[in-house]
Amino acid sequence: MAKNIDLTDFSLIYPDAQSMHAHMEGKNVPDIDLFDLQELGLLEVLDLKSGSLSDYFTTDPEVMIYRMETFDDLLRCDCLISMLNHLIPVLTDIMELRRLEADSGDPNDYLSSMTEIELYISSIEVLHKGLTEARPDLKSRAFLRLADRIEELAESDYYAELNRKLNELTQRVREIKSVTIGVNLDAQLRPKDAGVLSINPESFKSGDVLDKILRLNFKDDAYTCIANLVPFGKKQSENQKMALSLAFNSAINDVYKSSLRSWKKIVQSYVLENTDFLLNLMPEFEFLVRSTHMLKELKARGCTLCIPQIRPMKEKAFTTTDLYNPCVALKITDEIVPNDIVFDEKATIYVLTGPNRGGKSVITCAVGLAQAMMQLGMFVPAASAVISPTDAIYTHFPTGADDTIDKGRLGEECARLGEIFDVVTPYSLVLLDESFSSTGSYEASYIAAEVLSGFSMVGCRCLFSTHLHELAGEIDRINAEAIRNGGAPIDTLVAGIESGKRSFKIYRAKPDGKSYARDIASRYGLTYEKILEKIQPNKKEID
Repeated sequence: MAKNIDLTDFSLIYPDAQSMHAHMEGKNVPDIDLFDLQELGLLEVLDLKSGSLSDYFTTDPEVMIYRMETFDDLLRCDCLISMLNHLIPVLTDIMELRRLEADSGDPNDYLSSMTEIELYISSIEVLHKGLTEARPDLKSRAFLRLADRIEELAESDYYAELNRKLNELTQRVREIKSVTIGVNLDAQLRPKDAGVLSINPESFKSGDVLDKILRLNFKDDAYTCIANLVPFGKKQSENQKMALSLAFNSAINDVYKSSLRSWKKIVQSYVLENTDFLLNLMPEFEFLVRSTHMLKELKARGCTLCIPQIRPMKEKAFTTTDLYNPCVALKITDEIVPNDIVFDEKATIYVLTGPNRGGKSVITCAVGLAQAMMQLGMFVPAASAVISPTDAIYTHFPTGADDTIDKGRLGEECARLGEIFDVVTPYSLVLLDESFSSTGSYEASYIAAEVLSGFSMVGCRCLFSTHLHELAGEIDRINAEAIRNGGAPIDTLVAGIESGKRSFKIYRAKPDGKSYARDIASRYGLTYEKILEKIQPNKKEID
């Protein structure tokens, strides 16, 4: 029997009850908050309405693999997304109905119970149809388990009987066309009390003579009013309309109470349990739908996606080929420029320099997005990826909201970095973009060198994108001192320029700030030779 199906602890994003409960207890949960996600651009792209994206991050490889299987089915089977898009509004209606029932405080609202059963049956039909269509192509444990459970529910004798009885009862209720109300008056002809005389299968007709002529029916009967029909709600306030509607619903509830009372028990013993199972999955449905929409859009634009190889956290692995920033790829029409990024034994920390608008910030975010998407269980925006889970992602990007009244802009930046040092571990990922841009290059380079040395001693993975070419020139000295003190190695990356134009390619190389300056100066005609050419005509005119 369907009512014996165990629907507790079922999840599309956790492989078993143990992993789900561990997550709820705060185990295997990295420190990735909404602020960092906003900095990376992921909140805007996914735009979840139910729950918070930060609730879905995990460090458990089994959970990630389970979700990637689920996303693989969603990407291959269009009918699954169509099914979920039809299901979510139905479940939303059930939630709204329950909210209205709770607000009304009426425990005997039998018609609402019947409506909830209708919505429940509708949700099972949507799931059964979609999963039956997709069944031959399903590979993920999540959707195969869900298909089994829904098939057992939909094909059970209990569900068939529920459907049959509901059809009978809804047919009776749908046949109601009008209600006859009896009203007693007091001595001053004011309404004293009222009650339902009958519930009728026909609608009342107007008593207006012109109406009778048009209908060619002058015969008065029980459904012909002796006065004109007045539109319901005319000249009434919203409260009056609501009061009258509640009165009618109450009357119908009373008349059908004997038939509907048994349905309340069905709702309590069966439907509520199975509806709760679906309602509990609502946030998961939305997370999967929104994430799949993002992945499908990337594929439609010709962007590559890969299933990453997940390495143990202690390895601190991060090796990607043709990595790109998916948030940027979704916004631009130009061809995206991918890059290879590797954290290894030669460099756990990178200082990335290059020209303004040369792709430094874009690739810095791309590293964070690859890490975040893997730990959400999504595919990674790269041709290939070997990545270890991280226990946290910390960002330090330029912010428009500066706490400058007491600290000043530089003080605010230093305070935020200090907070990161309070919590960072060797297994964290730290992303800094144009930090210390609020002060002069000398002061900024000094503080940045201290910060890099600190992250080196922590041993975390760190990418520091900066305009401070002087800092990059000091990396050999900083690195030698850090390694001498037992710290992690630091290396440099360069955002390239080719023929005076930004290539958006990132190279593992020593920076040459002068070469950037020469290329940019040449591009804008500001080399000494070009300047002479510009001013020569002016000198001749003066002479």
